[in-house]
Amino acid sequence: QVQLVESGGGSVQAGGSLRLSCAASAYSYSSNCMGWFRQAPGKEREGVAAIYVVGGSTYYADSVKGRFTISQDRAKNTVFLQMNSLKPEDTAMYYCAAKAWCSADTNWVPRANDFGVWGQGTQVTVSS
Repeated sequence: QVQLVESGGGSVQAGGSLRLSCAASAYSYSSNCMGWFRQAPGKEREGVAAIYVVGGSTYYADSVKGRFTISQDRAKNTVFLQMNSLKPEDTAMYYCAAKAWCSADTNWVPRANDFGVWGQGTQVTVSS
């Protein structure tokens, strides 16, 4: 089974930027769809962005459109989440996850229950 390791979290002031990385142990058909999720204390885990590794299609939650960008380095089996214009409400534990397929619907937002492989998470804290 593919293993995922996130890195790049930290503390930043509002308006700042962070770049998260998710390194997969290997490429697998079961990880063709890579997603980023976040979970704040007392809240449900929510989908932030996803990328279809083979085709390159990207998907974003409305709350991060225009501020976050998901990308990949296929040679390194790594997915990135560039987060700009960060807000205090972006504070959460961020997780990387994988599944076999992304939706063909361009308005699709990844759902945590659909993903079976997860990383350990990396904390992002945005202060006002």
